[in-house]
Amino acid sequence: MTAMGSQIYVNLPVSDLDRSVDFFEKLGYSFNPDFTNEQGACMVVSDSIYVMLLTQAFFQTFTRKPVSDATRSTEAIVCLSMDSSNAVDSIVAKAVAAGAKTHFDASDQGFMYGHGFEDLDGHLWEFIHMKPGAVPANC
Repeated sequence: MTAMGSQIYVNLPVSDLDRSVDFFEKLGYSFNPDFTNEQGACMVVSDSIYVMLLTQAFFQTFTRKPVSDATRSTEAIVCLSMDSSNAVDSIVAKAVAAGAKTHFDASDQGFMYGHGFEDLDGHLWEFIHMKPGAVPANC
């Protein structure tokens, strides 16, 4: 089985949909209006990656388990690659300016540079830049 043509949709519960959309627009993301309404918004990360920001009540309809409070526990870490370490720093700076907080200092491991933030609902976002030709053989 191949993954050609696959898309990924990350679904995240948010406490205030309008506030979350505004936050991610400040980071430069756009939203697909065909899949956006009062219950959720489809954030376009790339041609094959989307983040569905869903109201907590709507998110709850997709699971029988309790919805995690990301300000108190970590349910996942969304990690996206960037074209450069400067792009990593830029998006983290935009996020902090828009109300996010960093949860770790930036990290340069030689072959990979990374930094991240905690969004307005406590979800963890990591951004990395893999340096071409520098990735160790055991990765």
